[in-house]
Amino acid sequence: MLDVERGVLMRAGQPIAVGHKGLSLLHALLRTPAQVLTKTALMEAAWSNTIVEESNLSVQIAALRKLLGPQPDGSDWIATVPRAGYRFAGIVRVLGPAGNADAPAPGHQEGVAKRPSIAVLPFANVSKDREQEYLADGITEDIITALTRFRWFRVIGRNSSFVYKGKPIDTKQVAREFGVQYVLEGSVRRSGQHVRISAQLVSADSANQIWAERYEMELTEAFAVQDAIAERVAGAIEPELLKTESLPAAIRHSGNMTAWDLVRQGTWHFHHVRREGHLQARELFREACRVDSELAEGYIWLGRVSAGIVAYGWSDKPADDIREGLDAGLKAIRLDERNPYSHYALAICSAYANAPEQTVLAAEKAIEISPSFALGHLVLGMGQLYRGSASEAISPLERGLTLNPNDPQNFVWFNLLALAHLFAGRADEALAAAIKGRKVRPAWRPLYETLACCYVSLGRLHEARTCIEQMGQADGTSDALGPLRQRNPHWADGIACMLDQAGLQQKI
Repeated sequence: MLDVERGVLMRAGQPIAVGHKGLSLLHALLRTPAQVLTKTALMEAAWSNTIVEESNLSVQIAALRKLLGPQPDGSDWIATVPRAGYRFAGIVRVLGPAGNADAPAPGHQEGVAKRPSIAVLPFANVSKDREQEYLADGITEDIITALTRFRWFRVIGRNSSFVYKGKPIDTKQVAREFGVQYVLEGSVRRSGQHVRISAQLVSADSANQIWAERYEMELTEAFAVQDAIAERVAGAIEPELLKTESLPAAIRHSGNMTAWDLVRQGTWHFHHVRREGHLQARELFREACRVDSELAEGYIWLGRVSAGIVAYGWSDKPADDIREGLDAGLKAIRLDERNPYSHYALAICSAYANAPEQTVLAAEKAIEISPSFALGHLVLGMGQLYRGSASEAISPLERGLTLNPNDPQNFVWFNLLALAHLFAGRADEALAAAIKGRKVRPAWRPLYETLACCYVSLGRLHEARTCIEQMGQADGTSDALGPLRQRNPHWADGIACMLDQAGLQQKI
């Protein structure tokens, strides 16, 4: 029995030790029993766009055959089809959650534990001019292309999803046909040189709307607009998918969980941005790495949470914790070098290892892989700021915040953006960024210090003093700026001088 919810293969009620790649291949074969799957399709199922030798597939298939043993008639469960591929030769019975045979038919992918998946349906052209159909199609295709650069979820190809063009859409039908958990749909309306694009992300099984946004811009050049919209939509829905996927795992699973389940449960704790949550998430990510040493996501998240624990002042041994994060980031890159999150993990840990040059290089690599990867732009801005380039930090920070406006940790990035503007001599812009950060986390102490500095720079001393008073009632033991002060003591001295001039005597 293969429990696809947990990703566990069992014989006589006992789990069988099988690797992550083997489970992915077995599940792909079971979804289409008696049908031939090409080697290309199977390698995509297990290695997802990673370039590997075909011999890896042969090794995994051989290992699966050994684990499964022979059928009662002595034949293999997995048959080789010469010059074509492989097929599952046994009879497959699909059971429901309680062991009942009234579950979805083979081919349906509900409950797939390996990766969430999404179908981007053709955006509807709601303009009066039917000749604008090309614009809606182009935006849809660009969004599909942009989303495929995010490696942790699967995207249905353009030719498959475009069968729904011009047809009434039933979300649950789409889920059954494509085996996806999420559907992105939208519309395009053009009036003269003005274009409006609406998009919404829907949970396929419940038809509940998870996220929706509307974008408006001038149509100065068609391809530029397509690229811009695709990048903004892709950058916005990826964090929403990540948060949505992580929550059910924390609630649903208990007992014997796969490494991927552990990662998803850890991300749920991670996104609460609390000391206890980060520490608990770290233990889950560590366990995921122990359970499956080939799962890059376990190391990616171990790197991210290690940086967070150090940055927020929640570490008893910062040097040891950031070293663990750096090692995890490097291991993630070795496992999946085409995953932008792998390079982000290394970048964010490098920032708190006082190595901003490495932060910049790793961030640039993440952006090279995925131009709409918001965190890549944000950590690039952090690296530039920490190494003393305030003006160069502004653009990537603004770009990242535009791509990912709803991240619960954006108060940190807004604080960095405010400081970048302040150190670049742009006090008005610095104040605006700090105020946006306060809206995200109203009681975070470091933001009030930044606000006070902005008000002092603008000569608004009364408001600066009010911010200092509010600092005493706010939370936050760390402002995550230790590396910045170490590399740029003149900036720290400058902030202290500004506050001293106002008679505030606030220790930095």
